Amino acid sequence: MICGIDEAGRGPLAGPVCAAAVILPDDFRREDLGDSKKLSVARRETMQRVICTQAFAWGVGWASHTEIDSINILQASLLAMKRAFEEMVKNCAFPIPADISVIVDGLHVPDICAPCTPMVKADAQIPEVMAASILAKTERDRFMEEMAKLYPEYGYEKHKGYPTKAHRELVLKYGPSPIQRMSFTVRVS
Repeated sequence: MICGIDEAGRGPLAGPVCAAAVILPDDFRREDLGDSKKLSVARRETMQRVICTQAFAWGVGWASHTEIDSINILQASLLAMKRAFEEMVKNCAFPIPADISVIVDGLHVPDICAPCTPMVKADAQIPEVMAASILAKTERDRFMEEMAKLYPEYGYEKHKGYPTKAHRELVLKYGPSPIQRMSFTVRVS
């Protein structure tokens, strides 16, 4: 059994980082998955619903913008991954097998109670990591759309906090938003 873990939101200037952990059943249509960054919004949303209804187990974890500023983005990403794995285990209707293989997208692995293998570009190769990537991306995007309602002047519904030229200009115009990552530099160039 394989558990895939991935995150979304390492690069933005605002908002949390979100991670997901997913175990897919043997009969899951893996060919329907793909790299979350290459899927359309509509396709990601559809696949998010399929994953949440058909996965053997899944969980989502977060690290806030203040945690990112406090412990750095790498450590916050690993913390979100740990929280996602723990949430998955807590919500699973069945015991997670002791011999589970956890594959994490990237170079680093979270401190969890299962052996982990880091794999660069796993989100384009391993179906369970693809599924985790889709869940993390859709959850984070939804969060940023909610933040756009609270802070409409920052345009979070469009750029989701990523360092687009428009976002950087808005931060310089209005100052940091309440969800700004203060440890990230805002430059317009």
